[in-house]
Amino acid sequence: MEPKGKKILIADDEPDILEVIQYNLVKEGYEVMTSKDGDDALTKAKSTHPDLIILDIMMPKKTGVEVCEILRSQPSFKDTLILFLTALNDEGFHVKGLETGADDYVNKPVSPKVLISRVNALFRRIHKEPADKTLKIENLTIDPDKFEVRVDGKEITLAKKEFELLYLLASKSGRVFLRNEILNQVWGNDVIVGDRTIDVHIRKIRQKLGLDCIRTVKGVGYKFDL
Repeated sequence: MEPKGKKILIADDEPDILEVIQYNLVKEGYEVMTSKDGDDALTKAKSTHPDLIILDIMMPKKTGVEVCEILRSQPSFKDTLILFLTALNDEGFHVKGLETGADDYVNKPVSPKVLISRVNALFRRIHKEPADKTLKIENLTIDPDKFEVRVDGKEITLAKKEFELLYLLASKSGRVFLRNEILNQVWGNDVIVGDRTIDVHIRKIRQKLGLDCIRTVKGVGYKFDL
């Protein structure tokens, strides 16, 4: 079964192409957002943190290559999948796109079947070949296999739920997690807990790490921002 329920951002300045790609990806079960230029693509990528970004290479304001370079320079987009759309037959341009950090490209005119096949293949690849789960952000290292947290090389002891909460937030740095999301993913159905439980754990994590790395988004939730 293909991994569905993923968020995809498509950026292309041709409305007909956006409509066709969006329609077919939604049919496949993906959540799809669209942008018509490079600047808007960057804004939406940073606010929604999609799992995959499909970029037209030749777009107004910023090219797909420029957007890719900017995103790849930010830790929170290091592992985001990026696929280029290009009408260019210049092999050098394709290589340039891949060198900036794109995972694949599809030539225009776009065949919906080919595009969907490439998208599904990219998601299958990351599910079959999981990367090292250790997170290294600035002076903070979080190793889930060893259940170990280090700041400047010094080991910090966290309780189990504190560790799981920190890892959840840090794994998607910059993304805002809703309180209900945190409760479901960290505590699940183990026990009945409330918002106050999250607040207490966040405070303890901050104190133990000695880092101001978890931001409160008032009325919404929390995000990791070191």
